[in-house]
Amino acid sequence: MAAMGDAEESRLKQLAARFPNFSGSHLRFTSPDDSGYNCLAWAAGETRRCWHPSAFGGLFWPGGVADDSVAEWVRAFESLGYEPCPSEALEGGFEKVAIYADHDFPLHVARQLPNGYWTSKLGVREDVEHELGALVGREYGRVAAVLRRVRVLPPPDPATPAP
Repeated sequence: MAAMGDAEESRLKQLAARFPNFSGSHLRFTSPDDSGYNCLAWAAGETRRCWHPSAFGGLFWPGGVADDSVAEWVRAFESLGYEPCPSEALEGGFEKVAIYADHDFPLHVARQLPNGYWTSKLGVREDVEHELGALVGREYGRVAAVLRRVRVLPPPDPATPAP
């Protein structure tokens, strides 16, 4: 078990080197490495394929191949029921996504959790729970857009009787 702790500590140091704003902020690993999906898919709630608007690699994109721009990433999430909103603050009944970009070049997207923290898929690596500002910096740029939609609840369990 100590080796697992050492591995996690090593990974935390690697992340702190990539993302200086992680220092002193909330960070929790929530999955092992998995190259089967990326941050776009994770933010959209999918773990079976990678998403990207460009034509390389046959990746999925709502509506087909498109420009790789903040506006196109916003359109993709709008197709999932999201709408632009002015604040990243937690709002009851809503789930949010935040698109990080360097100028108009989108680099990452995170999804807000019901506890107010954010969840991200870091490349082909693991998923992490973090504060929104923890990823702001050289690697992912700044938060360029925040969108929200009414929180989608899982379907009721048919084995559970209705109240």
